[in-house]
Amino acid sequence: MSDRAPALPYRTTEDLESGLDHLRSAPTDQGTVHLVVRRPDLGAREILDEGVLDLADGLVGDNWLSRATSRAIADGRHLDAQVNVMSARMVGLLADSEQEQAFAGDQLFLDLDISVANLPAGSRLAFGELGADGSSAGAVIEVTLKPHNGCAKFTARYGADAMHFVNSETGKAMRLRGFNARVVESGLVRPGDVVRVVRRGGLDDQTELPAEVSASV
Repeated sequence: MSDRAPALPYRTTEDLESGLDHLRSAPTDQGTVHLVVRRPDLGAREILDEGVLDLADGLVGDNWLSRATSRAIADGRHLDAQVNVMSARMVGLLADSEQEQAFAGDQLFLDLDISVANLPAGSRLAFGELGADGSSAGAVIEVTLKPHNGCAKFTARYGADAMHFVNSETGKAMRLRGFNARVVESGLVRPGDVVRVVRRGGLDDQTELPAEVSASV
C-alpha cells in the first residue's frame, strides 16, 4: 500500500473520550497481536502474515535503519526505536479498516495495556506460546525510554483531535500514541500471536514476574 488520503471521517474528541473505558480495559499481562506492518519505503505499508524481528535489523524488510541518523547510529541510540508499538484498541478508535490503521506508522499493534504504569521502560514482551522449557517461541522486545509522540503526519491522517488526545496528559500516561522498543531476542511475530509480559520494571528497578513466565529473559 502506498500513502493515501486521510482516514475520514476524523474522530472527534468526544468520540475518542467515549472509548476511554474500552482502552483502560485492555489486558495487563497477556494479550494478542492485532497487526504486523512493514514499512518498505517512505509512505508505503505492507500488512504481514508473519514478520521476523532481528537483533540487528529490527523488523526485517522495514526501513527503520535507513531512517536513523548517522549520529544516532554512532551512539547506538537508533536501537531505542527499532520497533514502534501501538495499542490495537487505540488505532481501532481512529480507523475502521486494517489498511487505514496501518498508516499510523507503527510496526506492531497489540491488544495489551501498554501504559507507563503497566509497562515501565525496561519491561519485556514475548511473542508466541512458551516452549516446553519455558522459553519464548517467538521474538522478545524491550520497552525503551525514547518518547513516541504524535507528529504532523499523524495529524494529517487522523485529525487534530486525535493528535491532542494521544498527546494529552492522560494519553501520554496510557501511551496512546505507543512506545518505542528494541529487539532483545530474535524471532517470529504473527497477527493472532499471544503477547505476554515476561518482565515488568524500570531500567533501574526491575520487578521480575514468576519464574514460569520469565525463564527466557
